[in-house]
Amino acid sequence: MLLTDLNLNNPLRNAIDDLGYLHATPIQEQSFSVIMSGKDLVGVAQTGTGKTFAYLLPLLRLHKFSKEKHPRVLILVPTRELVKQVTEEIELLSKYMDLRVDGVYGGTNIRTQKKRVHAGLDFLVATPGRLHDIALSGVLRLKFIKKLVIDEVDEMMDLGFRPQLHNIMDMMPEKRQNLMFSATLSPDIEELISTHFNLPKKIEIAPHGTPLDKIDQQIYHVPNFFTKANLLERLFKEDESMTKVLVFISSKKKADRLQAEIADRFEEEFGVLHGNKSQNNRFKTLEAFEKGDFRVLITTDIMARGLDITDVSHVINFDLPFISPNYIHRIGRTGRAEKPGVAISFANQAELELQKNIEDLMKMPIPVKELPEDLEISNVITDEERPRGGDKNYLVNADLKSSKGAFHKKKERPARGVVRSGRSKKRRK
Repeated sequence: MLLTDLNLNNPLRNAIDDLGYLHATPIQEQSFSVIMSGKDLVGVAQTGTGKTFAYLLPLLRLHKFSKEKHPRVLILVPTRELVKQVTEEIELLSKYMDLRVDGVYGGTNIRTQKKRVHAGLDFLVATPGRLHDIALSGVLRLKFIKKLVIDEVDEMMDLGFRPQLHNIMDMMPEKRQNLMFSATLSPDIEELISTHFNLPKKIEIAPHGTPLDKIDQQIYHVPNFFTKANLLERLFKEDESMTKVLVFISSKKKADRLQAEIADRFEEEFGVLHGNKSQNNRFKTLEAFEKGDFRVLITTDIMARGLDITDVSHVINFDLPFISPNYIHRIGRTGRAEKPGVAISFANQAELELQKNIEDLMKMPIPVKELPEDLEISNVITDEERPRGGDKNYLVNADLKSSKGAFHKKKERPARGVVRSGRSKKRRK
């Protein structure tokens, strides 16, 4: 179906023409009439299926000019990056409309945000924590909300926003339309639906766990972090088709370590995105990756969740996710808009069980590829890879040449009774 086949008005049609969009995705096609009817809706769809436009198009179609200061449409998303992205998409779609929209999120001056909210809005995009704070201050009155959207709700639950979501919904009028979009439906989400929704229509586009089409999946069995880094460097050097690559890694600490390990050999082609980075740094990094200034973006699941990054050629799972469905979310970043994509995963011995869980979820195996014969295999292991209760001297006999200087042999301890230089007399005594 074409987007123009939907019941859109001229301002929306003109905006869509400017953006160059033609076809409606299944979630957009099936959600439009339900939202237009005023019914509650729960949409279950994988990442990259067009969920944002699925609710924005009908909500903007229903918008009517108003001088009311308090917003009538509230959109909740889990991260500040998503607030910025959704706000920008509303601005693009409402280019030919008289509509006021703004976004609020933590990590920045709340007073400035309160002033913007107080000035008057039609649509408000927010993270739950910051919205809750502003609502409690009295600047924002949620009783005027007519339409509530909760996007990426499964990620909100993972981030611990469950109490704020319940409190926010309790502040709103009972007579409102509730729209929820998620990739999964956990018991906590089901409880939220049963408590606050009114007989919602459920739309499930793809069965959870189904791999996306047109994505070439493959996996390497790699012993440890530094060998994974060696393989990653090898792939980047030899595969010219890796033009825009998302590298998923399990923690912020490992993301910084990976960048320090290999980024200096690729002339600033790498960016890192995680929660410890400043707000401005995160926005600039995303913008640089989208524009192609960075060839590679190293990120964690939370930071990349829901972000609309175009033309990703490859997704690399440097670490396999502990939660199997996140594998589907990750690889869904490539192979979009009828284009082919490649998903490459690395798995060490401890991750073989995670691989099995993912394959059970997808009901298909991931093809295993052999490591290059001349790949440098490191014997050095990181703190995260160190077996619990293992030998404290696990690095002593390691082949340090493979670590590229990241680790060094431990200095020999002085014999008992020998005083180290530099200690004070009081300490020695």
